[in-house]
Amino acid sequence: MKKIVIFSFIVLAGFSQLFAQDKKEGPKAEIAFEKIIHDFGTIWDGAPSEYSFEFTNKGQAPLILSNVQPSCGCTAPSWPREPIMPGQKAKITVVYSAGSLRSAFTKTITVTSNASNNSLVLTIKGVVKDKPREPVSPVKTQPAEGGF
Repeated sequence: MKKIVIFSFIVLAGFSQLFAQDKKEGPKAEIAFEKIIHDFGTIWDGAPSEYSFEFTNKGQAPLILSNVQPSCGCTAPSWPREPIMPGQKAKITVVYSAGSLRSAFTKTITVTSNASNNSLVLTIKGVVKDKPREPVSPVKTQPAEGGF
């Protein structure tokens, strides 16, 4: 019993030392988006829709986007691969292709970076409808010659 108490005390002391260490962290990047949700409204089938989410590095260190992951293959993001310096603005451009979907949609894009807020979710949404067809004008036919 005595060994268990001593062992528990040693383990507890070790954990308290581990968590009590002063972690010296340097300046961090901080990503701040102007908007994190974009509503396309009504879009037509067959036409890709594009939107650029603008953001600023509001931190004190260079911001590096390590991954921008869409929730499905119908959404294709592009983002800057080079570091974004403090105070600098940049964009993540998202292209949504509806395919055969004819309904409301909501898709997410997860942004992973070295920022203090290192994982953020952007959202696009809207409604896909069939492309309106142009009205067909009636064709006027001429009576056949010599006949009926």
